[in-house]
Amino acid sequence: MADDYKPLTTVSSLDLRRYAGRWYEIARYPNRFERSCESDVTADYALRDDGKIGVVNACRKADGSRKQSKGYAKVVDVSTSAKLKVTFFWPFFGSYWIIDLDSDYRYAVVSEPSRRYLWILSRTPRMESGLYQPILERIRSLGFDPEKLILTRHSSA
Repeated sequence: MADDYKPLTTVSSLDLRRYAGRWYEIARYPNRFERSCESDVTADYALRDDGKIGVVNACRKADGSRKQSKGYAKVVDVSTSAKLKVTFFWPFFGSYWIIDLDSDYRYAVVSEPSRRYLWILSRTPRMESGLYQPILERIRSLGFDPEKLILTRHSSA
């Protein structure tokens, strides 16, 4: 599906200070590094003094225990700040592109150039259908298959 679409682009501008903080995963494409995550997936971003962004991803596994991964991201496109590289296992970095973002930073959609990965994030553990459905339409128009998304459960929602 993605081969028929033009190259993926990011949002035109990202304010890293507004982006910092906690995000709740609403849905994701299946991926190997979240295979053991059963529910309560969050990502916390914090600006660091060295110009990088601290990243802490966490989730609840099937046995109820918490899994946490710490890493950092760096901006690779200073004109928009919306293209980052993130690492949890230095020296290996992955692309982290913000491809859709609410003007009030209530939700974000993250992917990378090949469209292999996709995350829908929200500032709250649940997303209203009025926000979620238009996101699905937009990602479909960008070459993603919304049917592949796994919805994330949150016990606090």
